[in-house]
Amino acid sequence: MLSIPRFADDIQGRVITADDPEYDSARAVFAGAVDRRPAMIVRAADAADVARVIALVRESGLELAVRGGGHSPAGHGATEGGIVLDLAAMRAIEIDPERRTALAETGLTARDYSVATGAHGLATGFGDAGSVGIGGITLSGGVGFLVRKHGLTIDNLLAADVVTADGELVRADADHHPDLFWAIRGGGGNFGVATRLQFRLQEVDTIVGGMLFLPATADVIAGFVAEAEAAPEELSTIANVVPAPPLPFLAPEHHGRLVVMAMIVHAGDVEAGQRAVAPFRALATPVADMIRPMPYPEMYPPAEEGYRPVAVSHTLFTESVGRATAETIIERLERSTAPMAVTQLRVLGGAMARVPADATAFAHRERRIMATVVAMYANPEERAEQAAWAADLAGELGGDDAGYAGFLGDEGEARVRAAYPGATWDRLAAIKADYDPDNLFRLNQNIPPAADA
Repeated sequence: MLSIPRFADDIQGRVITADDPEYDSARAVFAGAVDRRPAMIVRAADAADVARVIALVRESGLELAVRGGGHSPAGHGATEGGIVLDLAAMRAIEIDPERRTALAETGLTARDYSVATGAHGLATGFGDAGSVGIGGITLSGGVGFLVRKHGLTIDNLLAADVVTADGELVRADADHHPDLFWAIRGGGGNFGVATRLQFRLQEVDTIVGGMLFLPATADVIAGFVAEAEAAPEELSTIANVVPAPPLPFLAPEHHGRLVVMAMIVHAGDVEAGQRAVAPFRALATPVADMIRPMPYPEMYPPAEEGYRPVAVSHTLFTESVGRATAETIIERLERSTAPMAVTQLRVLGGAMARVPADATAFAHRERRIMATVVAMYANPEERAEQAAWAADLAGELGGDDAGYAGFLGDEGEARVRAAYPGATWDRLAAIKADYDPDNLFRLNQNIPPAADA
């Protein structure tokens, strides 16, 4: 029988249950539609606490949810009636500027990590949201502001401390547990709980970056993608085609009208950066232009307190976005009944594409563009309608069923398998059988252990 008081006495961290005043805030995750009530939430203090939680899960048979920043689109950081292992209190970081490495606990957010390393003019690329936990985004791959210049987050991962399903703390790197090291670079949380990650740091000090708002015409959208593909590798872009929100720096006449809300980072010489962004500014008269030289961490402003969007999404890879596709995006967004609908386009390539596809569990190295369609909704009964809209538009973008595991929602086994195509899935399933044969770590984009391993 689960004895919460006895367990609480055995750990250094904190146990939160339903009678705690913090329970409701502690169980909340980023996905606003997720409302699950765990039996308890454990805020681990160290790897030993993590091992104790895993032992308790094995003994009790309760479902385990592992949470860093809580940004899983599927709400995998929450469980109904199970145990939430919350890593948010594990935030230590050690930076070695001379060797250009950082050793960071996985409760850190991308913003906090970037601020700490940015003090030395160094960085590791994560995603585009500063409140994302570095553990979750790293294990899924990491596609962000530095992807074309310095690759995925996992391309800069040197080692990981992982607590496995049997409670053992292991160091996984190229020389120790190399199979596990291969699997966690893209295979998600299927193989254990990463408590510390060692990263290679890149020299990224002053960038030319920020947000650029352009009117969303078919020519501008197609032209933006073309310029992003032709740009030097120092430049990475994330373009959101979206109704302009009522931001104070946007003139009222633009509010609600479709714009390309682009986030741009040029990680290199400032003068070269200004030249590299000029073609984007020339696509149309900007609605707002906030691109400037800045320290890299400023790309991660503080998170909006309590922001928990209720939305459905569909992620995919595609090979091109020409004028006809851009027209489809505009037409579908204009017809959307969602309170807010977005089509996001990320041009890939560069350093990410030069890593062999079988070097890590992220197998989509050759893909040219990653797209995500998002539709928010206000009432639960609207979810099915908005999910169908997002899936239909995603189908029009010309991709196959493959998507980025880090952006998948609760979409079923076929979508998870498509995220790990061919031999990648078979290898992951075999490694899963070695490290987690009972599938204890199953509340994720799950890869069941190979039956014949």
